[in-house]
Amino acid sequence: MRINFYFPLFLFVLISMQAQQNPLVANDTLAQQNWVDAHYNAMTLEERIGQLFMVMATSNQNREASDKIKQLITEHHIGGVVFSRGGPVRQAKLTNEFQEVSKTPLLVGLDAEWGLAMRLDSTHAFPWNMTLGAIKDSCIIEKIGFQIGKHAKRLGVHINFAPDIDVNNNPQNPIIGNRSFGEDPKSVAQKGIAFMDGMERAGVLSCGKHFPGHGDTATDSHKSLPIIESTKQRLDTVELLPFKSLIDNGLSSVMVAHLEVPQVEFLRAGLPSSLSDQVITELLQNELGFKGLIITDALNMNAVSEFAPEGEVELNAFLAGNDMLLMPKDVLQAKDKLVEAYNKGIVTELRLSTSVKKILMAKYKVGLHAYRSIKLDGLYEDLNTVDNDALHEEAMENAITVAKNNFSLLPIKKLENKKIAYVHFGDDSGETFLQTLNQYAEVTEIKAKDAAGYRNQLTPFNLVIIGFHKNNSSPWKSYKFTKNELFWLQEISRLRTSNTILALFAKPYALLDVAKFDTIDALVVGYQNSKIAQESVAEVIFGAIGANGRLPVSAHPDFPVNTGIQLKPLQRLGYTIPERVGMSSGKLAAVDSLVRQGLDSLMYPGAQVLIAKKGKVVYHKNFGKPTYNSEEIIEESHIYDLASLTKILSTLPMIMKMEEEGKIALNNTFKELVPEYGETELKDVTVLKALSHYGRLPAWIAFYIQTLTKNRRPSPDFYRNTPTEGFSYKVADNLYLTDAYKDSIYNRIGRQELKSNRYRYSDVAYYVFKKYIEETYGESIDKLVNDFLYVPMGLQRTTFNPLDRFSKEEIVPSEEDNYYRHQTIQGYVHDMGAAMQGGVGGHAGLFSNANDVAKIMQMYLQGGVYGGVRFLNERTIKKFNTCYFCHKDVRRGVGFDKPQLKEKGPTCGCVSRKSFGHSGFTGTYTWADPDEELVYVFLSNRTYPSASNTLLVKSGLRTRIQQAIYDSIIH
Repeated sequence: MRINFYFPLFLFVLISMQAQQNPLVANDTLAQQNWVDAHYNAMTLEERIGQLFMVMATSNQNREASDKIKQLITEHHIGGVVFSRGGPVRQAKLTNEFQEVSKTPLLVGLDAEWGLAMRLDSTHAFPWNMTLGAIKDSCIIEKIGFQIGKHAKRLGVHINFAPDIDVNNNPQNPIIGNRSFGEDPKSVAQKGIAFMDGMERAGVLSCGKHFPGHGDTATDSHKSLPIIESTKQRLDTVELLPFKSLIDNGLSSVMVAHLEVPQVEFLRAGLPSSLSDQVITELLQNELGFKGLIITDALNMNAVSEFAPEGEVELNAFLAGNDMLLMPKDVLQAKDKLVEAYNKGIVTELRLSTSVKKILMAKYKVGLHAYRSIKLDGLYEDLNTVDNDALHEEAMENAITVAKNNFSLLPIKKLENKKIAYVHFGDDSGETFLQTLNQYAEVTEIKAKDAAGYRNQLTPFNLVIIGFHKNNSSPWKSYKFTKNELFWLQEISRLRTSNTILALFAKPYALLDVAKFDTIDALVVGYQNSKIAQESVAEVIFGAIGANGRLPVSAHPDFPVNTGIQLKPLQRLGYTIPERVGMSSGKLAAVDSLVRQGLDSLMYPGAQVLIAKKGKVVYHKNFGKPTYNSEEIIEESHIYDLASLTKILSTLPMIMKMEEEGKIALNNTFKELVPEYGETELKDVTVLKALSHYGRLPAWIAFYIQTLTKNRRPSPDFYRNTPTEGFSYKVADNLYLTDAYKDSIYNRIGRQELKSNRYRYSDVAYYVFKKYIEETYGESIDKLVNDFLYVPMGLQRTTFNPLDRFSKEEIVPSEEDNYYRHQTIQGYVHDMGAAMQGGVGGHAGLFSNANDVAKIMQMYLQGGVYGGVRFLNERTIKKFNTCYFCHKDVRRGVGFDKPQLKEKGPTCGCVSRKSFGHSGFTGTYTWADPDEELVYVFLSNRTYPSASNTLLVKSGLRTRIQQAIYDSIIH
């Protein structure tokens, strides 16, 4: 047995004296040196050699396998374990068990290139490196590195074998591909540094791999030895450039690949780089000056394991300059060979102490000198926070790449002129993509079995979106088009009746098989087929978000590396999670509780609630059922009777438009709008006062009562059961009102006496405005506002008389009417006066869902712009969103409701004075706040089964929800 001697102090100082050059040095250098020396000196030869080995463990393995590893720890003193498959809690338990029996704390490693999910279930998968390579802002990659580092540290992992900094310049590479940041060496270096910095900031050691570069191979080194044919000059400028850059910036460790590199290892042909002194000692350590930890790639891989007998491979790897021997086939044989080589003087004490002390330095740096077991409580929750989703989404949004955009087709504009089809290609789901597309416009999925079928079915459409969706479960999955898909792609894109957009949810190299892109008008690359990728691409297509990505690789002769067309957003609503816009998901859970309280208290059978901030919908949920006895549940597609929200979502925008066109003015009087009122008390009521509910008008007029018999049934003098000449106003099923009653309504209004001069909410003025609007334009108000606002904005579920477009099952009932129509009111406006106008009132009659209501409110918040179209001038909206009679104790704006002037009112009291909105009789409410850039929509049918149910109103639930929303804002 050879006598051990101390690792020379001068050598430790030499390693440690320049911290930037030696990434393993801790801040407390002297304490680290003392700890390393003490542990090394206390070790036997076998303990020192044991430190060189890192063996594989899986947390899903049986107890027998775990006990074998414990035996390696206790009897052979291995230096570390690298975990593979399993789950986080199981791994943490196993790690604690292993550390407890280890004399020297174990260095724990993991392959977590895109997060712990690369190896473990129940953890988060961030985008692959190829996707991150498309991002221009490296700060995002740094944040991902930090988040992955946090996860690793929380799980007791000290070294993450990442980032992969291979330059993937071979599309046929079977093992790297999506794991690479791309083919541009400088970009790979830049993003590798960012990822490394994030991990190191989290306290986890980084590991650049696979040295000297595994990108330009077409062979999987797990199966056989790949050859790198590059010249030395090419290696220096391409493959080695990222390694040089990361080493200069503090890379902790390097993983050496199993490659044949003839231009570097010229002494022994066929020698794997992981066994090559020329590659590891001469190139990596001497030429590149790397001082950190050097780790082999897995030594059980065929590319190296077949090169020499078991045990010899590990010895050769150590002699070549590696410090840690990863996943040896047989630890005991390898250890025996190393001990034998030491005793024969083949392995010197200096050589052994250099590596072992570097391993100990690494252990000290990650805190193993003060080891604490992993806390199991809350582990799953800590690894699966909403911050992961927020960061993942931010990364995907910045990665989406528009590679082609003929005619500025993207983002899609002028929705009123578009008839859009979606065609699904690929072997994975595109459901999320289609659903998100349909948030913006009606998009119809077309399915066919051959090209002729596609041609026939696509004839009516003028825009076709083809989504190519490939399996997202692994970066190694197939990414290619089928022969049929390539043929259909060309045939569909050649259709003269439509433009074609190709959305690629796969590796960019899939495009290499597309012969021509001449007839494909736009190309959007989403890189992966994750839910977030599908949502982001759809939002780019419709302009909810911009596009800033650049192709990280050459995807086609037409699309070389760094291709990317920048698109600016069109100010359409996007969809995200609360944390992206400064709100707390946890605190927003209070909204769920409040809405469910309303359900449990029988305030309403069901509801839709939507919250948007900064142009992003962050909360969109559905509760309950259409009726208390329904079997179906409320869905986003259900539409509600909005009642008085009609005022600000239909009539008011038309009045604002007319004001801009000079067709109406706020100082116009009723006699100017309706000359027949020239001799009535209403003649001098101004538009301003009427819209401010300060015009002395009655609250409402029960027109319907005069049309009932003494038994309070519809009188045959006014109604028919079927549509006949002169009876076309359908007020309910099998109930048609005489056309002549329209004049009776306006005559009745003209006979009204003005009330006292105070604030009085009134529907009456909106009858007058409806009449004036329709007579001015010669069209009914429902058609006018549909053409002006709803269709161009992509509001698919907003309409008057919804039964003309939707099935009854899609419409939430509003009441069991036992006083006028004597039937279930479903699909017909609840308001009697609006019903008597054929379902189209100026004050009521509009049906919609929460998503569409939010779009109109967002348009107001954005100063009249939505989807790249200016509907109203910002000046106009400000004029109408002004309280002109606050000094008279009238809180209202011009049409809009405004916050209360005193203690009680229509809001929580927590909104800004600039905010505005409205409520509706049926249990609806919407409010927008410019200061917080916030939109809130609450839709319910509190009037079902009876409008006498006022629990919702008395409880103040809608404004209590509003308070919870404001409480969730993170300041």
